[in-house]
Amino acid sequence: MAGYVTADFRAIAAERSGPLSEPAAVRRILIAVALLFLFVMLVLPLAMVFMQAFKKGLDVYWAAVTEKEAQAAVRLTVLTAAIVVPLNTLFGIAAAWAVAKFRFRGKQLLVTLIDLPFAVSPVIAGLIFVLLYGRSGLFGPFLAEHGVQIVFALPGIVLATLFVTFPFVARELIPLMQSQGVQEEEAAVCLGAGGFRLFWRVTLPNIKWGLMYGVILCNARTIGEFGAVSVVSGHIRGETNTLPLHVEILYNEYQFAASFAVASLLVLMALATIAAKSAIEWKLRQVRLRTALSEGTDDAHSG
Repeated sequence: MAGYVTADFRAIAAERSGPLSEPAAVRRILIAVALLFLFVMLVLPLAMVFMQAFKKGLDVYWAAVTEKEAQAAVRLTVLTAAIVVPLNTLFGIAAAWAVAKFRFRGKQLLVTLIDLPFAVSPVIAGLIFVLLYGRSGLFGPFLAEHGVQIVFALPGIVLATLFVTFPFVARELIPLMQSQGVQEEEAAVCLGAGGFRLFWRVTLPNIKWGLMYGVILCNARTIGEFGAVSVVSGHIRGETNTLPLHVEILYNEYQFAASFAVASLLVLMALATIAAKSAIEWKLRQVRLRTALSEGTDDAHSG
């Protein structure tokens, strides 16, 4: 048994370390190029955001992030994420369950449609909703007669953001649930488990970390979405401007310190998202390591 577990440790260590056949000089060059690229494309721009945000002092920064319009943009961004992320989570779970656990006609078409927002420009997505629900759109006159406003209001922002972000949770769960198969669910059904209990006791524990990873990615895209929201929002200050739109308006008005101050809030949200993503990835690696060791020990006992 000890030899088997040691072999598992070696396999995991080899997987982590990667191939070691390249010369040391080649590895150093590749690492240096990667670090230089990350510094130029990521670290330096983020540092410039904070440098410009605090360039005129803490008082100017605090005034920019606490003004009425900035606070309204923060509230709208958070509200949009609070609506969009749960809806996309429910859709992602349902779509992944249907694709991974059932056989039906049109499965491949469903998977293709889930990937559609990745191929469509966000600006085009926003324009679609304007053509559907705008005042001169397909359903615009009907909505106007009943006093319902979609475009240039919160519903339009939510719909556009939903369209852009709905693949993220589903795309994380589909391959995960396909790799897990249906054996555990079939066993639970044979033991008398109903659909609700089957999901909470069997399916959800197996997908929880992948689900959290998808939710984090969906939330990050929701907070930072610009193109689709820009088309349907109408840029009404204090009402339909999310944080990215508010940054654009301030920059176009040459309020550079204020625009970078508000942009720093988006950067902080992004850093928090990256930290959560890294924590999830670390937890996934730990779970996989424990699973590999457990399987190795069980095989050794059975042998």
